[in-house]
Amino acid sequence: MKKIVFLTGAGMSVESGFKTFRGNDGLWEDFPVEQVASHEGWEADPTLVTNFYNMLRKKLWAAQPNEGHRLISQLEADFEVTVVTQNVDNLHEKAGSTKVIHLHGELAKVCSSRDPYNPKYIRELGPDDSDIAAGSKAGDGSLLRPFIVFFGESVPMIEPAALEAGKADVFVIIGTSLNVYPAAGLVRYVRPGCPIFLIDPDDVGSGGYRDITHIKRGASEGMRELCGILKEMK
Repeated sequence: MKKIVFLTGAGMSVESGFKTFRGNDGLWEDFPVEQVASHEGWEADPTLVTNFYNMLRKKLWAAQPNEGHRLISQLEADFEVTVVTQNVDNLHEKAGSTKVIHLHGELAKVCSSRDPYNPKYIRELGPDDSDIAAGSKAGDGSLLRPFIVFFGESVPMIEPAALEAGKADVFVIIGTSLNVYPAAGLVRYVRPGCPIFLIDPDDVGSGGYRDITHIKRGASEGMRELCGILKEMK
């Protein structure tokens, strides 16, 4: 069974009405990223940051996967599929994808502010258990913080993502630029001869990489076109 690795960014979730904070305007839901998505912002006002993510989670529960998300999950019937996403939403999982690597964390989870990646202190939230009260503590006594990779923090999941990219028989980039880390970095791990597809309605620089097929469409329309191409590759 051939292996497809997807790398998805902000453009994947646009049709679902869910904005991400790594857009060109440097804002997330009209807040400056330094205030709500940086370690300095968290240290300065953890109550503001906690309340901001409580609000954002309410939008997340209301958001639904778009056709692009669903088409990716349906490919699992014929291919081994791994999704590497820069998005913090859970729309790939909602659509049915079973192997998703989140590079920038997950909005639906909270964690220890002292030891964010310790699984003992990571807690998954649901629609009925969504609001974290300001001052709430993790099991290690530190403040509960969003399970989000803040700007300036390391990206621990980049290594497993690079391993997956290196195993790909087909590599697909949706809604993220080839000139922006970590997308450009992951492409370097793709084996020579592996087809690379880029789905994005806008012109995107190739980043100097070879043989990239650019499907100039949005996520859903582009995935429909890609599925036709993949049928010929099975």
